[in-house]
Amino acid sequence: MPVDDDETANPLYLAWVKEWLDKARELNSKGVTTYRNAYNSLKACPVAFTHPCQLNALKGFGPKLCDRLTQKLQEHCDANGLPMPQKKRRAPGTGQANGIGGGEGDDDEEEAEARPAKKPRKAKPYVPKLRSGAFALIMGLAESNSPNGMTKAELIEEAQPHCDSSFSAPSDPASFYTAWNSMKTLLDKDLVHERRGPTKRYTLTDDGREVAARVYQIANPDAATLPRNLEPTPRIGYFDRNRSQSVEVEVEPAAPQPASAYTDLVPTADGSSSNSSALPKFRPICLRPGSFTVQLVLDVREIRARTDRDYMQQELAKKGIPPIVRSLELGDALWVAKCHDANFLTRTGAEGDEVVLDWIVERKRLDDLMGSIKDGRFHEQKFRLKRSGLKNVVYIVEEINIDPLNKDKWEVAVESAIASTQVVNGFFVKKTQKMDDTIRYLTRMTLLLKKQYETRPLYVIPTGILTTQNYLPLLEHLREKEPGMDHYVSYPAFASLVSKSDTMTLRDVYLKMLMCTRGVTGEKAIEIQKRWKTPHEFVKAFEKCGGTGDVGKKRRQQLVAGEMGNLFRQKKIAGALSQKIAGVWGDA
Repeated sequence: MPVDDDETANPLYLAWVKEWLDKARELNSKGVTTYRNAYNSLKACPVAFTHPCQLNALKGFGPKLCDRLTQKLQEHCDANGLPMPQKKRRAPGTGQANGIGGGEGDDDEEEAEARPAKKPRKAKPYVPKLRSGAFALIMGLAESNSPNGMTKAELIEEAQPHCDSSFSAPSDPASFYTAWNSMKTLLDKDLVHERRGPTKRYTLTDDGREVAARVYQIANPDAATLPRNLEPTPRIGYFDRNRSQSVEVEVEPAAPQPASAYTDLVPTADGSSSNSSALPKFRPICLRPGSFTVQLVLDVREIRARTDRDYMQQELAKKGIPPIVRSLELGDALWVAKCHDANFLTRTGAEGDEVVLDWIVERKRLDDLMGSIKDGRFHEQKFRLKRSGLKNVVYIVEEINIDPLNKDKWEVAVESAIASTQVVNGFFVKKTQKMDDTIRYLTRMTLLLKKQYETRPLYVIPTGILTTQNYLPLLEHLREKEPGMDHYVSYPAFASLVSKSDTMTLRDVYLKMLMCTRGVTGEKAIEIQKRWKTPHEFVKAFEKCGGTGDVGKKRRQQLVAGEMGNLFRQKKIAGALSQKIAGVWGDA
């Protein structure tokens, strides 16, 4: 049975290490592994330690972490009026402190301790020269709030304004060195962590953030406060159990958004956003309370195993929620209002006998989530869910048992993806431990939605007026104009609107072609399509760049970045991605 942190032999030290571990996880620091090893070994140790220097005997504790704990203990003693424990040479229960190997060596050791040790020379804190390469790189990383770090191209773009030397060309024609070579110094001093992979990414370490804070104050002497990501770790004198069990995400204030969140997603044929005067006028179809029931619709591919394909629907039926099972065009589960009169919607201008409610579920097992992050499906699925027009998207993550090595490798990426799904996309994330927990959650949700919807009228948009171009702008316009009156569409209309193939226009194919390039998200693809309407026009733009050899190649590589390099971060395309796109579309 797991032991509570408060019941261990060293609860105070353990609380501080846990605090630093949580902070490292929040910042995606490479110190997570070090703190995790230290936390686990200290929690498992039954021996009580009087001084942090004794912790050297445990796995994960080096001189640096022991010194940090010593400083923390000194502050704790000063704040509470307690005497500082005396420094001991050995941990209790080990070596000579336990009488092992005693004799004359003990007297020699006491004499050695009696002699005053030479005071070590205090190392001067590292501060890079103003407007040097190292200074600029630290400033670039300090001003970035990306939890995943920055690529070389992104970092150079942010750092160049802070540096007098170029990051791309040597200052001396006879030299091969650029300002980027300062990165080696920062890596050697452990101020920057380099995360390896298909694309290297760079983040500040804990020491790097301290240097960045000093550098920021030098560069901005009039600034009253530090950027949020450079603020020091909050210090606490006790262990807050609730804090350890919750995940707190700090988010920068969002940039002002356009009046409609969908005008950027579905432009009209001429590329301009739809406006209310261009939207169709209609009289909604009204479903009265009592004329329908709320039912759960489950995707036919939601199975427990190949040999147990019906487990989920059977368990739901046992709980009194028999689902409708079919192949869904989007999501793994959703809820519909099913009419008692099967022909009512057909008679009044819609289709079928079901109306899609404002709730949809995407279910992911942890191993499937890792795979979708790796191959890019994760971002495409979120993009399609955002374009569904449904207000409430629930992302269920089943945290099944997987290989610990694989879990550690992908832990940061998964936590970052979940935080992004909540903060950036606005989806609700529900974590469950197994399929049975998911079934219980779907049961409770169905009962809740029955209570919420079956006692009020539903207003349905006639199918005849809906197109792929006006669907999202029309919903947004209705929600702004009549916030207290929700509008819905029939299930056949919804399935057609969100289908990958039923309504494929040239524009849709073009967007999918653009998103085949790694790094081109849905938002970026739409921005490219706004500037170059068709694939033919995009290819011709590269051909018009002109030039031969390296000159022409460089122009093609900079074409997209030149047009989209100054956009908001989610839509911005910098030099590295621009080169990738040019390689695919411009043969550069």
